Amino acid sequence: MTAIAVPSDAHVSESIFDDHCRRRSLPGVLTLGVLEGEGIGPDVIDATLHVLSALEQTGGRKFNVQVGGPIGRKAEELHGKPLSEEVTDFCRAVFADQGAILAGPGGGRFVYDLRRKFDLFCKVSPLRVSGALLDSIRLKREYVKDVDILVLRENVAGIYQGIWTDAGTNGSRRAEHSFSYTEREVRRILSVAAKLSRQRRGTLIVVIKDGGIPSISDLWRNCASDVAREVGVSHTCLNVDHVAYQLVQSPQEFDVIATSNLFGDILSDLGSVLLGSRALGYSGNFSSQGSAVYQTSHGAAYDLVGKNEANPIGQIFSLAMLLRESFAMAAEADLIERASEWVWKQGWRTIDLANNGNRVVGTREMGEKVAEALIEISS
Repeated sequence: MTAIAVPSDAHVSESIFDDHCRRRSLPGVLTLGVLEGEGIGPDVIDATLHVLSALEQTGGRKFNVQVGGPIGRKAEELHGKPLSEEVTDFCRAVFADQGAILAGPGGGRFVYDLRRKFDLFCKVSPLRVSGALLDSIRLKREYVKDVDILVLRENVAGIYQGIWTDAGTNGSRRAEHSFSYTEREVRRILSVAAKLSRQRRGTLIVVIKDGGIPSISDLWRNCASDVAREVGVSHTCLNVDHVAYQLVQSPQEFDVIATSNLFGDILSDLGSVLLGSRALGYSGNFSSQGSAVYQTSHGAAYDLVGKNEANPIGQIFSLAMLLRESFAMAAEADLIERASEWVWKQGWRTIDLANNGNRVVGTREMGEKVAEALIEISS
């Protein structure tokens, strides 16, 4: 077997956390909880577990893969709510066993309720552009080359965790939604962001909207000033519309972005344009106690169900992030990312990234090719 020459610009990265997420090297078999999700969720999760199986074949660590119940719309049909007690107990047991959760997409209030239930207050979405995909990205390569951004989103407060009512009948219907932020909630996400900024390039952008939400913006601005001074980094507060514009116009200028729940949701999805496809977006959701859930940034894509067209790489990269951050398995995470890069370098693409001259494969085949490349690289 001929060894694969791994490109020098392979998609690899250092650990995000040093002192926040209780990264640990655990003995024995590692517990991995899986929520397959709905829509294309089972397909991209299956491709990802195929890659994990290949990793085990290389002689590395072994995993006890436990599969939880339905989430999202299916859970609502069966249990009356998108996050059932069954799935809550499943996640709690995985965390108690020092494991982590790999989640496929789930609709409704599932992700918001899960984050609130386990206080997964910190969502980290890496936006790292792959050199192998520069020809597949809609933006000019000179403006996206070497982009490496972390978007930190506050997860358990703000508008997505607010209080809403809907009253009245046709012609007199009235919908209301109220939300808030406390100083503690803002400070703890900004503290993580500032520490990460200090470990990286030292540029922290804090997202606000002065005119639209003045009191909350003042709170974020004041907390940012205090936290940045305490940690010893420089920071800039920018309005969300300006950040959205600059994220596309001058993405290479960004390093760490700290933002509220709603703004972070929109900006991280917008950032997927820099990657070439929304299917490449992924994230980790962390509590201060070390509990973590890893997921893609895309939805269930019901229109792709049964077509074998979904791109599984975002889900595969979320597995790599899980290994690196929750299990301190940096070498194994790098191996997964290098294998994915190599497959792209050979011209293989799912349809969302395909250009003239690329060879198009489906969801299953992409997972298989990454798994095969991983085994060859490891040898």
